[in-house]
Amino acid sequence: MDPEHRALLRTHRLYLSGQLLVSDSIVPFLYQEDVLTEAQVEDIQSQPTDTRRTLRLLDLLPSRGPRAFPLFLRALEDFSWVRDRLLLELRTPPGPAPAASSTDECRLPDSLLQKVPSDRDLSRLASRIGAEWEAVLMDLGLSAEDLFRCRSDNALSTQAAVLSALILWRRREGRRATVQRLVQSLNVAQIHPSLLEDVLM
Repeated sequence: MDPEHRALLRTHRLYLSGQLLVSDSIVPFLYQEDVLTEAQVEDIQSQPTDTRRTLRLLDLLPSRGPRAFPLFLRALEDFSWVRDRLLLELRTPPGPAPAASSTDECRLPDSLLQKVPSDRDLSRLASRIGAEWEAVLMDLGLSAEDLFRCRSDNALSTQAAVLSALILWRRREGRRATVQRLVQSLNVAQIHPSLLEDVLM
């Protein structure tokens, strides 16, 4: 494996172990592509938790040759937000990180920023948020398993899956599930907060 790819997996080890569910599709795909041996698959699957299984896979990948990293990225089809983050890291030259956008860019009044969004607000947001919705919801604190369940329960409608995930976030966070928190997560996903102005005003 290329040293840059090895370093990327090491740097994001804890992030990956918290996001990925490797047993269902990632490990079988890597076995199919001869990246993992049968014994390594059994070793990974014998681990007691999803986190431990992911960590074991990350231990094994660097020694599996030059095809291991690109095929690992291909295996992340169900975890596109993770793949996109890794690819972005590879494309970004080393140096100081750009300053995060602030809520000052959002022209919403303070009274709206502190508001807990209604079902109608979340429904309007779900219809506008686009392909980056998973990254937004992950930053809001939902797990990969949460998102997988929302997609599975609403397989025929991405908008319904997004709305389901947003309502789950609001239910869990209660009064902390504010518009200002949404603005922060939109910034992380590089979505301009003016999107919320269209939704709320």
